[in-house]
Amino acid sequence: MAKAWIAWSRWFLLAALAAAGLVFAFVAALDPFGMRVHAGDAARPIMDINQRFMYPQLVRSGRFDAAVIGTSTMRLVDPQALSRGLDARFVNLAMNAATPWEQMEMARLFRAHVRVPRRLIWGIDTTWCEADATDEGRRLTPRPVPAWFSREVAWSDWPKLLNLTNLEIAGRLLAHRLGWSPARIRGDGYEVFTPPEASYDLIRAQAHIYASLGGRVADLAPLSPPASVAPAESARWRFPALSWLEESIMAFPKETQVMLVLPPAHLAAYPREGSPGWQRYARCKAEIAALARRHGATLVDYAHASPITTQDANYWDPLHFRLPVAARFSAELVAIASGGAPGADGAANVLR
Repeated sequence: MAKAWIAWSRWFLLAALAAAGLVFAFVAALDPFGMRVHAGDAARPIMDINQRFMYPQLVRSGRFDAAVIGTSTMRLVDPQALSRGLDARFVNLAMNAATPWEQMEMARLFRAHVRVPRRLIWGIDTTWCEADATDEGRRLTPRPVPAWFSREVAWSDWPKLLNLTNLEIAGRLLAHRLGWSPARIRGDGYEVFTPPEASYDLIRAQAHIYASLGGRVADLAPLSPPASVAPAESARWRFPALSWLEESIMAFPKETQVMLVLPPAHLAAYPREGSPGWQRYARCKAEIAALARRHGATLVDYAHASPITTQDANYWDPLHFRLPVAARFSAELVAIASGGAPGADGAANVLR
C-alpha cells in the first residue's frame, strides 16, 4: 500500500510539473507583455486593459520618439493627432490613476530607451501637489506594477509570469492572433475609455460631477472675499513630488521639447476659488510655473474657470471630459507646441 501511494505521489508530482511547464511554455511563447521586445521589434497587441503591464513594451520597441505621460485626464489625447501636427512619433503612456512615482518611472523608462526624445507632454494633475505624494504608501495603487517591468527584463524574471492572470492574457493574445478578438488598446497606447457619446445623459453626468458635493449642482463662484489663511499655515505648505518632477525633466536631453500641461478637469474637481485649498493649489501652480521657467519647458494651464471647465455638458464626471473637448484639447496642444496661440476664449493660459 505504501509503495503504491509513493508511486502515485511521484506520478502526480510529475504530472503537475509537466502541466506547469506547458503553461509556462505557452505564456513564454506568446509573450503577452512583450518581455522579449527590444528596439526594432514590434510590440505585442495590447490585450489587457491594465496599462501598467502593457505600456513598457511600447517604449522598448523603439517605435516612438515622443510621449504623453500622465493620468486618465491625458488618455484621450490622441497620439496620431500629435504626430501629424508635430512631426514626431507619439505614444500615449498616460495611465488610469497613475501616481507621481509611477509617472516618473514611466518617464525614466522612456528616457532610457529613446536616445534623444523629441517631445514630452506631461499632464500634471492635482496629485502632484499633495503633501504626502512621495510617501512610500502613495507610490503604488491597488493595481501595482512589478518594478522589473520598468527596467530591462532578465531571464530570472520569466518565472514570475507563471500565474493565472498571465495565462488569461496569453489566451486573449492567441485569440487575437486567430482573428477571434480585437486588440483592447491601440498600438500607440490610445483608447477611448469613456462611454459612447450617444449614451451621454447630462443629469446622470451632473450626479457624478457633483458627487462629492451631495450630487446636486453647486455654486462654484469664487469666494468673496477670499478666505483668510494665517501666514504660519501657508508657510507649512509643501509639494514634495515637484522635486521628482524637476529631477525627471532635468534628466532629459536639452534637445527634448518639454510641455507641462495642467489638464482641464471640471471646476468641481478643484477646491473652490478663494478657499484655503484653492490658495494652496495656486501656490503649487506657481511652483510648477517656476520649475518650467528654470528648464525651458512650456506650461499650459487649463486648471481654472473657463468655458471648458465650467460647463457640465463637457464632462462625464469631475475628471473626464467628452470627445469633442478631447479633440479641441489635442489640437490646441499641437498649436501651442508649434509656437501658436491657444484659443481666444481663455481656456488655456500659456507660459513659455
